[in-house]
Amino acid sequence: MLDVAGPAEVFKEANRFGADYRIVLLSPTGVDVTSSLGVRIAADQAVSPAAFDTLLVSGSDYFPRDRVPDDLAAAARTPAAGRVVSICTGAFVLAAAGLLDGKRATTHWQVARELAARCPTCRVEPDAIYVRDGSTYTSAGVTAGIDLALALVEEDHGPDLARDVARALVVYMQRAGGQSQFSAPLQGPPPRSPAVRKITDRVTADPRADHSLGALAKHLNVSTRHLIRLFHEELSTTPARYVESIRFDLARALLDQGHTATQAAALAGFPSYESMRRVFAAKLSISPAAYQRRFSTARRA
Repeated sequence: MLDVAGPAEVFKEANRFGADYRIVLLSPTGVDVTSSLGVRIAADQAVSPAAFDTLLVSGSDYFPRDRVPDDLAAAARTPAAGRVVSICTGAFVLAAAGLLDGKRATTHWQVARELAARCPTCRVEPDAIYVRDGSTYTSAGVTAGIDLALALVEEDHGPDLARDVARALVVYMQRAGGQSQFSAPLQGPPPRSPAVRKITDRVTADPRADHSLGALAKHLNVSTRHLIRLFHEELSTTPARYVESIRFDLARALLDQGHTATQAAALAGFPSYESMRRVFAAKLSISPAAYQRRFSTARRA
């Protein structure tokens, strides 16, 4: 349901700020469809040769398991569409239509391997939020469709209008396509230990605070050695590396939003720009400035 409603809401909101999108809900035969939530979605019409600037294909729980119906694959090949976009597992429809052959693409991380198996010539990027390759766009799951829709609005009407839409919808403006589908706290299971959870919550709530090993141990009233052991047992990392990852993710988001590298370092809690630069070099093999140039708010291939 969100695969349809999320992007549609972005385009509808863009119209309030001066855009002129006309949203048409299509199905292969014009028959209404039922979402995975059991909500019936009324189709405006069947897919036809009529010209559409952008054709968005939503995801489905069926695509990773079952063969994509021929009529749906044929509908995705509508030649009049200027841009073809998939949300989440909608990438399987594009693959069945032959639209991902020889191209880069992404989908929900849980089914990325299956997409690569079904479309061997496609270079699947399982960690990207969205990917553009020519006039074909693919996004990861759930809210990534909103990120991609914002990128399309920016492509059509510029960054100012896209930022207005993002602010109105109370979402980030906007996660770059090259960003990871995961933030640091989501890359592993949540801590079982209340003590470790207390620290991770403290760090994510205020990355700029003093999160030195001594300060964190004092907060829990434990020894630094005990805190290191807890983090190793629970998260297979050290407190310092966890703090670094949280600050790194925040710095990337700030760079995506247009902050300078120096501003991003300060706002993310890094002691200096140089310390942030070293983290970017270690994790991405590029500088913060190079990251900002490469992964601008609307990623272009």
